[in-house]
Amino acid sequence: MKNTSYFWLCSLALVSCKCKNTEPQISQQPNVLFICVDDLRPELGCYGKEYIHSPNIDQLARSGAVFTNHFVSIPTCGASRSSLLTGMYPRSRAHLSNEAIHNMISGQPEQEAPETFIHHLKRNGYYTVGIGKISHYADGLLYAYTDSVGSELELPYSWDEMLFDAGKWGTGWNAFFGYADGENRQSRNRQVKPYERGEVGDEGYPDGLTANLALTKMKELAQMKQPFFLGVGFFKPHLPFNAPAKYWDLYQEDDLPLSPIAAIPENVNKASLHNSGEFNGYQLGDEQASLEGPVSDAYARKLRHAYFACVSYVDAQIGKLLDELDELGLAENTVVVLWGDHGWHLGDQLVWGKHTIFEQALKSAFIVRVPGMTDGQTVNRVVSSVDIYPTLIDLCEVDMPHLTDGKSMLPLLKTRETAWEDEAFGYFRNGTSLRTDRYRLTKYFREEHPVIELYDHANDPYETRNIASEHPELVKELMPIWEKGNNLEY
Repeated sequence: MKNTSYFWLCSLALVSCKCKNTEPQISQQPNVLFICVDDLRPELGCYGKEYIHSPNIDQLARSGAVFTNHFVSIPTCGASRSSLLTGMYPRSRAHLSNEAIHNMISGQPEQEAPETFIHHLKRNGYYTVGIGKISHYADGLLYAYTDSVGSELELPYSWDEMLFDAGKWGTGWNAFFGYADGENRQSRNRQVKPYERGEVGDEGYPDGLTANLALTKMKELAQMKQPFFLGVGFFKPHLPFNAPAKYWDLYQEDDLPLSPIAAIPENVNKASLHNSGEFNGYQLGDEQASLEGPVSDAYARKLRHAYFACVSYVDAQIGKLLDELDELGLAENTVVVLWGDHGWHLGDQLVWGKHTIFEQALKSAFIVRVPGMTDGQTVNRVVSSVDIYPTLIDLCEVDMPHLTDGKSMLPLLKTRETAWEDEAFGYFRNGTSLRTDRYRLTKYFREEHPVIELYDHANDPYETRNIASEHPELVKELMPIWEKGNNLEY
């Protein structure tokens, strides 16, 4: 049953927000299509991974800018999105939680400083629409996994409209953890596999419904006289790795590569990693993951197959949005951003999940297309998700009287040769990690030793060996830069 009452509820929650832009003016400011993809590693055709079927994202890349060294601030969904939306690195443990926005922004009176960059665009004449998971909650409304749909917005001032089609699943969270028969992880009490090859079409899983809803809304936005910001949040490839069979069929499982580092790195304490609790919570999995040893090669390939099928499924939905931009004549005045909210260990370092401050969890896909500016270039400079806020504000030609931790990447989009500080900071597991153009330096605040880890990406791109004890001079050289990101008390 189509959840039409759900659309009404989301609209009702936003009535008070829809009266500010009553007399829009024709503007030459660009529109923004911001596509959030959950758990998207930079493992795509346009990142040199030819075994991945991602033709639509690859097409976007051919007219955009592909950032090969983009890092999120926190390797968990809600906290990463909070950092992105506010342009700020974490300052407290509360900022590391999936409930960061809920606990620190939701329900607060409107402040002089905007709650997010979307709020700032809205204040400056943009019509803002969110569809799907943009902040943490699956549909932008606050309620627990097993509750009925809530009525309070997670971001109370950012949206003119917040929309979602929960389809046969009934609620956003049920859809987020949904299986093809309309059941979900919660309704099955976790007695589920972490993957599913569904004999269904694209609309048989929620992301197909999200794409359809976005297409309908884009037609409406094309008729408006004011610029728009449209955020579209896709669930896959987040667990469970469920996708229609046709996307599974794109791959030959036996040919898929395994992780190049299915082992704990040398000179590293297990406390830097974890036992894949989220993954193991899907209790009918073929095998359990742990730090005691890798899963079998056969199961690792099955899981990677499932993850890649989800990537291809989402790629197809993204293709629908990009095609519609062209059909509506919007492409020439629309900035398109594709952003993965963090990476994911696919057996790397024996982990199946995010929640570490290793490269695999902090590095994610990031592509920007700016009409008349990008032309398929590759940007190898180190950038952070906090840099996206000031970049979009620059591209939209909006004044920015307040400060963020990020810096505008506009110079990197305009020219390949520009001054830039190659540094990004990541936070989790009682540790802070600095990534430069060559090194990753991590310091943990814990009893287990070693507490300092150093990886040389010129010689060890998979972070297989901690060389901190062998190169104290490098640690000493990098530590003043690391201190710049040491703003969080553990």
